[in-house]
Amino acid sequence: MKLRRRDMLAATIAGSGVPASAQKQDPPRPTGAELDRLAAKPVLLPTGLQNPLIIDSIRLLQKDKEYLVHVRSKDGAEGVAFTNPPRAGYLAPVLKSLIVPYLLGKDARGIEDLLWGLYRYRDNYKMYGLALWSPQAWVEFAILDMLGRAVNKPMGALFGPIVRREVPIYVASARRDTTPEQEIDYLQKLVDESGAKALKFRIGGVMSRNADASPGRTGRLIPLAGKHFGGKIALHADSNSSYDPPLALKYGRMLEEIKAVYYEEPCPFDHLEDTKVVADALTIPVAAGEQEYSDWRFRWVIANRGCDIVQPDLNYYGGMIRSLRVARMAAAARMPTTVHISGGFGFVYMLHFASVVPDIGEYQEYKLGSETYGPWIEGGITVKDGKMTVPTGAGAGIKDMKALLAGAVEV
Repeated sequence: MKLRRRDMLAATIAGSGVPASAQKQDPPRPTGAELDRLAAKPVLLPTGLQNPLIIDSIRLLQKDKEYLVHVRSKDGAEGVAFTNPPRAGYLAPVLKSLIVPYLLGKDARGIEDLLWGLYRYRDNYKMYGLALWSPQAWVEFAILDMLGRAVNKPMGALFGPIVRREVPIYVASARRDTTPEQEIDYLQKLVDESGAKALKFRIGGVMSRNADASPGRTGRLIPLAGKHFGGKIALHADSNSSYDPPLALKYGRMLEEIKAVYYEEPCPFDHLEDTKVVADALTIPVAAGEQEYSDWRFRWVIANRGCDIVQPDLNYYGGMIRSLRVARMAAAARMPTTVHISGGFGFVYMLHFASVVPDIGEYQEYKLGSETYGPWIEGGITVKDGKMTVPTGAGAGIKDMKALLAGAVEV
């Protein structure tokens, strides 16, 4: 008998390995009111700091190809954040005119409550989406780094007890310019370089209205990946909003045949009902949320079980605080929150998120950045046996801010 997708998902919750037969067949369906209560509860713990940390400056800096946000309080406390490349280059005006002025002079300890005022400042709500949320996230990360440094705690510990020190990872190919055979070789190279036990490959053509990246590529790639990696590496596939429901179902069933572990964004990201149609029909868990910008839309997805795994992007969705609210709502529906990361230093913020959220799913994305960013982290970052260590230093874990900022120029 074919497993229902709810049973299949239940068997993998939090990597428990518990057979589906031992799990509840139907996960809970929290009401909208219940989700509202969860989302409204504070996620940032009291810092214990007795004196205010009044924000004195917020600067956008450039060092080589990296853009950094640096925050300083009036008493000299500091924090720094990496932006998500290449967005800072063209979103700098939003940061400088719509984010920074509101936060100057405010107490950084109240950053969670300040987000609502920031949303309303100068009609920022009219900018709803990535153009607003990414600059907000950069500043939030810098403020959280400053708070963590002030209390000598890693970023994750500002939100609750640390539940894991290592995070299972998958590596992902962003390519569609390959033949299926070339893609298998490239995926094998990524696995060899990272030691990951899971990988993700791209199918479809990126919001392509059913068009493939090249004729017949997806139909050949899926079985080839199953033949080459089956039983050894956990397989994910991402269609990047390529399909209508009928074609999404066709390829979803092919992914089920090779026992892939999840299917990401099968339908256009804002076609919530279409994604639900696909998720309801398949046994393979369906993931969505990378492009999502609205807490109310996430609430709909969770309340209506519009997918199985929610994936807010820590930058695109506006930071750690908003994403943790989504995770809290998802937990009530027994849905994992596997955040999407948008490159660069983002995997470090993912590690801090994963350190404190109980149910993150089976694997988190890793874009092979530890060689570049690991040396900046206190104690480094170890990637071994398919797992990555969570930074334990204060804030984001950067050990020498002065050295990091040396040579950076204000933009």
